[in-house]
Amino acid sequence: MSQDAIRIEGLRKTYAGTRGQAPKDALKGIDLVVPRGAVFGLLGPNGAGKSTLINILAGLVNKSAGRVEIWGFDQDANPRQSRAAIGVMPQELNLDPFFTPRGALDVQAGLYGVPRRQRRTDKILDLIGLADKGDAYARSLSGGMRRRLLLGKALVHRPNVLVLDEPTAGVDIELRQMLWANVRKLNAEGMTIILTTHYLEEAEEMCDEIAIIDQGQVVARDSTANLLGRLDGKCMVIQPDSPAETLPHAPGIDATQRPDGSIALSYRSQDTTAEEVLRAVHAAGISIRDVRTEQADLEDVFLALTGSR
Repeated sequence: MSQDAIRIEGLRKTYAGTRGQAPKDALKGIDLVVPRGAVFGLLGPNGAGKSTLINILAGLVNKSAGRVEIWGFDQDANPRQSRAAIGVMPQELNLDPFFTPRGALDVQAGLYGVPRRQRRTDKILDLIGLADKGDAYARSLSGGMRRRLLLGKALVHRPNVLVLDEPTAGVDIELRQMLWANVRKLNAEGMTIILTTHYLEEAEEMCDEIAIIDQGQVVARDSTANLLGRLDGKCMVIQPDSPAETLPHAPGIDATQRPDGSIALSYRSQDTTAEEVLRAVHAAGISIRDVRTEQADLEDVFLALTGSR
């Protein structure tokens, strides 16, 4: 049995052109490995190919070429086992309004062939915070409750891998915190989590490793810490004792004054030391009341790799 939760090799997807348009390559030979037990981020701008990749993993879209293995099961050789190993919480709220949450979970479990005696409907309702709404019609649920129900449906067959596609899009802070608490709990129990999100601070906080996809290709794949370390740019922020009349000026240092009167000094640590920055500040006749540094965050890495704006 493979020690990888997901292994993807040479994955391609080409959509046929319509109305005289040329075919579109959504995925252009993706190679990707997701280790077991990880919280793995899958990031990229709109149209990068993330949804196509997720739909191929879920068995909803047929690939054009390549190999996909989920929990050790080849998607072509063992399609039923590979699909049973993965659960997907979609971004879209695709719920039948005439089912209760309890009924929706039971039907989903039946579709996966889970025997009645092995179903965990009540436990899942409690996990997603819908125990008191188990017999209410889905059409009466709020948007946040419906999103919780989508998570419950993805868990009914005890998947080894859980994919969360933009799980917190448009939800309130309370639901977001509850969702992440559940994700941490599931991961602690051994479930591998794959997360796509536009909230990069969430990915930075939650994910052990991250892959960034752009234009159908993986442009970066590393631990979150290593990705953040790729950017050498640093920023020292000086709060002067009195308003500065002249900004520091020295080779390799870019100084700007912020609205609150502080001075931001950007530099590359491989070319300029913090001591040289401070010397430039003193040379400009500025007395320092306070100083702090700002590090690059995941958004800076994302923009640098994809050129997104």
